[in-house]
Amino acid sequence: MSVSGLSKRYGTVQAVDDVSFEVAHGEVFALLGPNGAGKTTTVELLEGFGRPDAGRIEVLGFDPAARTTSRQLRERLGIVLQELSVEPFLTVRQVLQRNAGYYRSPRPVAEVIELIGLADKADTRVKRLSGGQLRRLDLGVGVVGRPQLLFLDEPTTGFDPSARRDFWALVRSLGAEGTTVLLTTHYMEEAEALADRVAVMKSGRIVAQGLPTSLAGRDLAEARIRFRLPPGTAPATLPLQLSSLDGDVCEIRTSTEITVLRLLTTWSAERNVDISGLTVDRLTLEDVYLTLTGGRPGTPSQTEADR
Repeated sequence: MSVSGLSKRYGTVQAVDDVSFEVAHGEVFALLGPNGAGKTTTVELLEGFGRPDAGRIEVLGFDPAARTTSRQLRERLGIVLQELSVEPFLTVRQVLQRNAGYYRSPRPVAEVIELIGLADKADTRVKRLSGGQLRRLDLGVGVVGRPQLLFLDEPTTGFDPSARRDFWALVRSLGAEGTTVLLTTHYMEEAEALADRVAVMKSGRIVAQGLPTSLAGRDLAEARIRFRLPPGTAPATLPLQLSSLDGDVCEIRTSTEITVLRLLTTWSAERNVDISGLTVDRLTLEDVYLTLTGGRPGTPSQTEADR
């Protein structure tokens, strides 16, 4: 997929402004941004629902806005929208069987039902499914045609943590099969878990793109090491200069955290004192995202394990 100089205006609103990015075959690419950033318009143009005012789009070798090749492109796409309208009196199996009939070489329906974790709900009517089960069915509709490219728009909204992890495993398996995925999500943990690359949009423009681990210099940011000063220990006896001291909580900011940790642990062992409450953290993807989109200044956040 290739997007170059993409622009789209609605009246006085410039929804998308000179957007460019590439998505490689088999890659999971996350498009991030706050509401109103231009993500939905961008994705709709990629899906062929509208024509850009300027720029070039190539999706699987096709112009998505071209009527003459619309059918060929549709046969190669899977789309999972935030809300999918499905007849409430059909069963899970019937919904998937119907949608499989639209494609030349669909996945076996039984395989899809297993894939989305609804084997025990195969003959349950749609109206009786929970919100999380409906999202699983949405995904089944998206993948039953064996798409080369899958669009996932906020796919895990309404999922509990366990269901979200199961979904991540499913997306990874699709990527391993060679399916290209374009994902929009407000969950930064999800983007970090799934995406090979991410792009952040703000006010219709891409303000940063790259690897989740290095976006906007995230990998070069200082680490923050925090620990409690052992009772009866003077800060001056520590082997390193503190960045700050709040009561007995010490903080050191450094770009060489391995060296600092080695010095601390050696000092602790030599003096036979315990260092309690030790944590090491860097900027999270959420910190970087909020900084880029104007949410708040980026500051290191502890990992889930440290909280």
